[in-house]
Amino acid sequence: MEQPNLSYINDLAAGDESFKNKLIEVVKDELPVEIEIYHSNMNSSAFAKAAENVHKLKHKLGILGLVDGYETAIAYEEELKLGKSSLKTEFESILVACNHFINDL
Repeated sequence: MEQPNLSYINDLAAGDESFKNKLIEVVKDELPVEIEIYHSNMNSSAFAKAAENVHKLKHKLGILGLVDGYETAIAYEEELKLGKSSLKTEFESILVACNHFINDL
C-alpha cells in the first residue's frame, strides 16, 4: 500500500526549511479537522456534503505524496455524489495512514 511521504512538500519547499515547516503545520492543523467533518457527514448519511469534504481531503493526500490515494479520492468523491460509498473502507484506510504519518512528524 502507498505510504504518505514528504516528497511533494520537499519539492515545493526547494530547500526552504521555513516554508517546508509551514506546509507541514498547515497539513497537521487542517487534516484532522477535515477528517472529523467528513466522518460527521458520513455518519449523518450526508453524502453530498461528504463529497465536498473528500474534495478538500484529496488535495491533502496529494500534498502527502499519495498519487494513488489522490485517484481513489477522485473516484470516491464522484461515487458519493451518486449516493454510493463502495470505496469508503479504502478511502478511510488512506485517511488513517495519513493521520498516523502527520502525528509522527
